[in-house]
Amino acid sequence: MMTSTLPILDGHNDTLLHLYSPERGRGRSFFEQSEQGHIDLPRARQGNFAGGFFAIFCPAPGKAQTMKERMVVTETGYEVRPFPAIEHAYAQRMTGEVIELLYHLEAESAGQIKVVRTVDELQDCMQKGILAIILHFEGAEAIAPDLDNLESFYQKGLSSLGLVWSRPNDFAHGVPFGFPRSPDTGPGLTAAGRELVHACNRLGILVDLAHLNEQGFWDVAQISNAPLVVTHTAVHALCPSTRNLTDRQLDAVKASDGIVGLNFGVSDLRTDTNRDPNLPLTVMVRHIDYLVEHLGIDRVGFGSDFDGTTVSREIGDVSGLPKLVTALREHGYDEAALRKLTHENWLRVLRLTWA
Repeated sequence: MMTSTLPILDGHNDTLLHLYSPERGRGRSFFEQSEQGHIDLPRARQGNFAGGFFAIFCPAPGKAQTMKERMVVTETGYEVRPFPAIEHAYAQRMTGEVIELLYHLEAESAGQIKVVRTVDELQDCMQKGILAIILHFEGAEAIAPDLDNLESFYQKGLSSLGLVWSRPNDFAHGVPFGFPRSPDTGPGLTAAGRELVHACNRLGILVDLAHLNEQGFWDVAQISNAPLVVTHTAVHALCPSTRNLTDRQLDAVKASDGIVGLNFGVSDLRTDTNRDPNLPLTVMVRHIDYLVEHLGIDRVGFGSDFDGTTVSREIGDVSGLPKLVTALREHGYDEAALRKLTHENWLRVLRLTWA
């Protein structure tokens, strides 16, 4: 079996939260190979992981109920009772602490990792074998409703902003988790949310539509002057999870010359409600096929959600990324197509968005 040496840029991971939170990361070091979680620097090297979007996500403080505790199993699937909003002050404080952690890691790495803000920096890192980190917020709770701290976060490296996680905030409504269910679950952007999209367009901050409900998606599509980007999702026609995109939404992404990153989470890939990680790579290839068919080969990438979801055992962690590339190659994707899927498409959209 051929192994891939193509560099891989990835649309989403939650590794910073693991490094910040002892409960999640169990004290693991980013610079030492571990069996905990999905990403550390040694395993990233093994998997040709060149870098990607490193998210700051703020879980509810204290002993908030977990996804499993909020889940209601139905005759046909499941519903997760909606998560409540979190306070801005808490999110702002935690986000600042994680940013400090990130830059401490960059300094400690002695040039092995770098927070990037331009495509030129990103490509330079790829050429030199430096792990490139794009600073992303998963949910805009740390942003003040009047946006008075947005530019400050931008100056600190914020280059990509997800308007929501799957809960409401001052700007939009996150889609609750459910299966089988439409992503059309409630109202769209607030007035502050519309202002936030315009401000991100002006600054050159990528706006990520992952976790956004359908009406919010259409509101962004109507007002944004940037390509539509959904960093980690999958195909609703193949897996009717609220987190996945309908064909009509895929058409809008295509029309905007945007991109979809394939989520590796098994619960958003399977045709049933089983969260069994024994998921064959053929299922992931099928989603890639569908996305390529509807979006074109230039608008599809990877959006693993490593350290934030359960992934197929056939991949395991970031070191297993070449197995997916090999599966795509054996399925019939040529080297030009694989270059686009693994990194070139993300570079293209970032060039259009950050310019």
